[in-house]
Amino acid sequence: MLSNKDNLQIIYEDNHMIVINKRASDIVQGDKTKDKPLSEVVKSYIKEKYNKPGAVYLGVVHRLDRPTSGIVVFAKTSKALTRLNKSFAAHEPVKIYWALVKNKPPQEQMNLVHHLKRNHKQNKSYAHKNPVENSKKAELSFKTIQILNNYYLLEVALKTGRHHQIRSQLSAIGCPIKGDLKYGFDRSNKDASIHLHARSLEIIHPVKKEKMKFTADVPDDNLWESCVK
Repeated sequence: MLSNKDNLQIIYEDNHMIVINKRASDIVQGDKTKDKPLSEVVKSYIKEKYNKPGAVYLGVVHRLDRPTSGIVVFAKTSKALTRLNKSFAAHEPVKIYWALVKNKPPQEQMNLVHHLKRNHKQNKSYAHKNPVENSKKAELSFKTIQILNNYYLLEVALKTGRHHQIRSQLSAIGCPIKGDLKYGFDRSNKDASIHLHARSLEIIHPVKKEKMKFTADVPDDNLWESCVK
């Protein structure tokens, strides 16, 4: 189900920013599918809620892959966007993801470093142990926090923000994410989602300068819900 202005899952909102729990079917920004992006849905919500005449300003701070759910931050002013962009570019936010994988990881917790090379035609990133031409260093750490229904729930801390980074790096150690056909899982999920969820985010507020932590509820799905029971 795509988000619309009446069913948005808003985690936090003030005059400077709005934090949304994105559904797996939403795209953050417009693409070739021509589906209405989440950014436009949020603009519609703001326009109606505050009875704003004319165009609504909304800045996209970062993105999540379409099949991924969880926390997305938008800026409501250009000042907030500039400051949030600077913070994200410096890797200051603490980003925690949850990923469900079927194969047992080689170790219960690991730090993974790969060099990712993006193939734009395939919209896919390939993980290499050593640097290759045009590759970018990618680093994350994870720990196994639960075992359920033959799946392993991994808590992933991102240290860099590369294209399809978690999907590619977990696949490289033999642990593709549930539903992620592109990275080696054996079948897709019925709703085209993958079991990767941006669970929490810690940032410094762009204006108040206070540390803030946001947590996104898991999607409405039996396997996800069994992770939080």
